[in-house]
Amino acid sequence: MNTQDMAVIGLTGGIGSGKSTVAAQLRASGVPVIDADQVAREIVEPGSPVLQKIAEAFGEEFLDEVGALRRQALGALVFSDPEKLQQLNELTHPAILLRVQERLMALRADGHPWVVYEAALIIERALTPGLTELIAVVCEPRLQLDRIVARDGLDTAAAADRIAAQTTNDRRREVSDHVVENDGDLAALRDEVETLLERLSTTYGAPRSDGT
Repeated sequence: MNTQDMAVIGLTGGIGSGKSTVAAQLRASGVPVIDADQVAREIVEPGSPVLQKIAEAFGEEFLDEVGALRRQALGALVFSDPEKLQQLNELTHPAILLRVQERLMALRADGHPWVVYEAALIIERALTPGLTELIAVVCEPRLQLDRIVARDGLDTAAAADRIAAQTTNDRRREVSDHVVENDGDLAALRDEVETLLERLSTTYGAPRSDGT
């Protein structure tokens, strides 16, 4: 992910940690944010080569009547089976990284001083060497579990499977350059992100108003 004179700030955190809320605030402040989840959805659009590989590996039953991926059904399968999750990651991650790299180069050509790459699996996929710095969003596991159940409509066991499939908060704290603790309310999180934004802007330059 090295882009020479443009800083690439990794933003990671477990499911339900508040990572996407942090990303949304940065984006609203003009910072370009590349969302790995959004890229992952793009590469499995109906008719895409990656989706075809998924269907071949896991079965046509994971496609709906119009050829779209049944994401919830596939998620239920892979998050309960580490080997299948690894298999899915091996099918999707090369295409995700290729598209992310293309967008990074386009943003660099546009003259952005720094961008954010938002992804849950930065640490798990050993992507930190390609980043200028890494920010992790963490919260207490019980709070994380409650948020997932309320937001995604999953039962407690399914939510716990998704948390267990990712690295630990201790590991995130160990390898990150900055940790956002999100155990409080939304106002407290916004204040912390505003302080973070000021620091990043001082270090790398003010974001342009047309960030994506």
